[in-house]
Amino acid sequence: MSAHQPPRTPDAPVGAGSTPDARQLRAILITVSLALMAVIASVSGLNVAQTHMAVEFGASQTTVLWIINVYTLALAALLLPLGAIGDRLGRKPVLIAGLVLFGAASVVAGLAPSAGVMIGARVAAGISAAMIMPITLAVITSTFPEQERGRAIGVWTGVAGGGGILGMFLSALLVDVADWRGLFVLPVVLVVAALVMTLKSVPDSRERSAHSFDTVGALFSATAVVGLIFALQEGPERGWTDSVTLVGLAVGALAAVAFTAWELHRRDASLLDVRLFRERGLAGGSVTLLVVFGVQAGVAVVLFPFFQAVLGWSGLLSTAAMMPMAVMMMAASGLAPRMAARTGARATMAAGVALAALGLALMALFVSVDGGYLSILAGMLAMGAGMGLSMTPSTEAITGSLPRARQGVASALNDVTREFGTALGVAMLGALLANGYRGAIDGRLDGIPGGAADTAREGIANAVEAAPGTGGHAQDLIHAAQQSFVDGWQQAMWIGAAVMGVLFLYVALRGPRTTTPVDADEEADPEAEAAQSAAAR
Repeated sequence: MSAHQPPRTPDAPVGAGSTPDARQLRAILITVSLALMAVIASVSGLNVAQTHMAVEFGASQTTVLWIINVYTLALAALLLPLGAIGDRLGRKPVLIAGLVLFGAASVVAGLAPSAGVMIGARVAAGISAAMIMPITLAVITSTFPEQERGRAIGVWTGVAGGGGILGMFLSALLVDVADWRGLFVLPVVLVVAALVMTLKSVPDSRERSAHSFDTVGALFSATAVVGLIFALQEGPERGWTDSVTLVGLAVGALAAVAFTAWELHRRDASLLDVRLFRERGLAGGSVTLLVVFGVQAGVAVVLFPFFQAVLGWSGLLSTAAMMPMAVMMMAASGLAPRMAARTGARATMAAGVALAALGLALMALFVSVDGGYLSILAGMLAMGAGMGLSMTPSTEAITGSLPRARQGVASALNDVTREFGTALGVAMLGALLANGYRGAIDGRLDGIPGGAADTAREGIANAVEAAPGTGGHAQDLIHAAQQSFVDGWQQAMWIGAAVMGVLFLYVALRGPRTTTPVDADEEADPEAEAAQSAAAR
């Protein structure tokens, strides 16, 4: 043991020293999956109610976007600090507190009389989601025996990856059959069920550390995440050279540098040992999740306007059209642990990334206005399978890089990576699609009245809305916008495939060979750390 590092007491025993049996493990997995689904569904659920909120609250588009985005902002900012607090205070009590607060915030949001109350409720929901999300994975990694852990993480990653699409579908269904406020029924029901099962089934575990909580590191990390994700959210709306966007980017970057320097200085008492990123497990898993979730989120931004503006489908039908990809992703997430056991984590991750890249290439090659849904279905299925295969071993690589006593932090880092990837993918692929569309439609507006042509350049939805005012040119304008959208789609998909190709090379060369977890003693023993590092290589 290092001279400068005091001994660390291992986690409190699970279930008063007993190992959970198969029935208890199944109940724990169902519980954390329900809690995670409530959090994930709330990330994207309100997207289907944007117009309803704008009308009912008399709110601008900017306000509506804040109602949606402030949840993600609060969630991402507090994941690391609250994950660490969960390790210290006990994962079960923090999960219970998070579920209670999340349910209350969802009820307030469902009854909100104004946009201001709605924003406040969404902030509270984001804070409580940051208590719930890392704990759900930490409960798995600190409770399940090693031989069962991979399969449980596969279920968790399947819910995390496909849950957003499933949540959007159920939310769209609720909006279609009831009032838009009915979409808050889903998270409340999920939270109540998860709370009851948590009280009954989830054991407690915690870290007992001699060090004080890293408050400075927590403040730096929260500021960095808020600044960077705020810039990524506002960039597409305000412009990347807007002063607000640039200030957010500068604050986030400076705070990230300060966080790194502080954690290197604090070392053993740090919130996150950033030196661990030199190891293949943590670095490879984080980079893979960042890119995979970024591409997934960006593709969703591309798919919905294709379904609605090109194919003319409703919001509910458009969301249902995404379900095959979500189902394939969840199935592949469950298959990944068995494949990794046979072929190794690196080979499984590389196969998943290659399959996702193939899916993007298929969508770029075969998408067309006339081909409709079938022209992209094969690509969607390949992409869903590839993402499922790559996500589970990546998540295991991250959680396996930190000892069991710090699984709240490990799980939070996993979640922060996902949130960053999502924000980055939406901003980047959305911008590529928009630029490709504008570049393509300029040469197709001959004969279209000037005002309608200017409106059409803003986006395909604007073009469809402006078309009836152009008289005999209406069908020409709609066709031009649809074809231009497909051109922009192809550009975005090819660039996405190229990014996945680079990721494939990185994983093939530098990905972790194993995701064997580190235990508490190994963290404290330099020789054990060296052995673990050699095994990862």
